[in-house]
Amino acid sequence: MISPLLANIYLAPLDAQMAADGYRMVRYADDFVVLCRSQEEAEAALALIQEWVAQNGLRLHPDKTHVVDCWRAGQGFEFLGYRFARGRRYVRKKSLTRLKGKIREKTRRTRGQSLARIIDDLNPMLRGWFGYFKHASPNTFRKLDKLVRRRLRAILRKQEKRPGLGLARADHLRWPNAYFANAGLFALHTAWQCARHPR
Repeated sequence: MISPLLANIYLAPLDAQMAADGYRMVRYADDFVVLCRSQEEAEAALALIQEWVAQNGLRLHPDKTHVVDCWRAGQGFEFLGYRFARGRRYVRKKSLTRLKGKIREKTRRTRGQSLARIIDDLNPMLRGWFGYFKHASPNTFRKLDKLVRRRLRAILRKQEKRPGLGLARADHLRWPNAYFANAGLFALHTAWQCARHPR
C-alpha cells in the first residue's frame, strides 16, 4: 500500500493508457475498477493492466484482482466501502460492522448521561456516515435506525432502574420513533427519503 499522493502520481500513466484504449476506469489512489460491457472485454482489460504493472515493477493484489459480472447472483465487487452486486449498491460488511461498533460504544447502558447529550454525540457520526453511504440500499438505513433507537430505549430503562434491552412492546409505546425524532435524533432512513425526494 502506497500513499494516495504517490499512487496518483505513479498510476496516472495507467489512467491515460486505459482511457486511450477505450476503457472506463474508476480509481482512488491504488484501488480501482474497470467497467466493461462483456466478459471478453473485462479479460482484455485485465491482461492490459497486468502487462503495464509488470513493465513498471508493480504487482496486483492477488485476492482483490478478479473479473466479475455484478449482475449475476453470488458475484459482485467491493470498492471504497461499498459492495456492488445485482445492480445495486450496499454498504460493505466491514464498514457496517465498524459503524455498529461505534454506535454500541456511544450508547452503553452505563453511560450515565442525558438522552440529549447522547444524541448530540451520535448525530455528527450518523450524519457523516450517511453523507458517504447515502447511495446504499435503503434497507440498511432502516435496520441501523432500529438498532440506535433500541439501544436508546435500553438506556432510558436503565435510567429508571429497570432491567431490559428496550425490546418490549411497552417500550415502543412509551418511547415511539417520534419521541426520538422530537428529541433531535438524526434518522438515516428519513435522511435517505429527503435526499431521494428533495423539495
